[in-house]
Amino acid sequence: MQNQEIENKLRTQDVKPTAMRILVLRTLFNSRSAMSLSDIEQQFDQADRTTLYRTLKTFESKKIIHKIDDGTNAPKFAVCVEGCECNPEDLHIHFHCTNCEETYCLNNISIPTIELPNQFTLNQINMVVKGLCDDCSQ
Repeated sequence: MQNQEIENKLRTQDVKPTAMRILVLRTLFNSRSAMSLSDIEQQFDQADRTTLYRTLKTFESKKIIHKIDDGTNAPKFAVCVEGCECNPEDLHIHFHCTNCEETYCLNNISIPTIELPNQFTLNQINMVVKGLCDDCSQ
């Protein structure tokens, strides 16, 4: 993805396109799997961890990215698909490879509808399927 496209994406979500934000978003767009803060930090020679964390929190609050709890104790981040509002009906399944530890968004597989008893209110859903990815199963 080109810088201009990234800048436009940030501006449409009311996020000022600083150099660090452009670099972080480009890194996430170019990754084939979700990335942890440590994964992102390793992509840059000199990056302040606090700045990266704040950048990710800003992106998450503006629904540019979503956070994934894949059970590894290190939240992962991936770019949201166009039009995503991160509501339960927008959410999709994630796949975590137990061999290579990569986590993938399965954007075309929605989380099944969950019917809760009346006394419960649904705010968030996270569904992670674990197994071997295509590369590791060969």
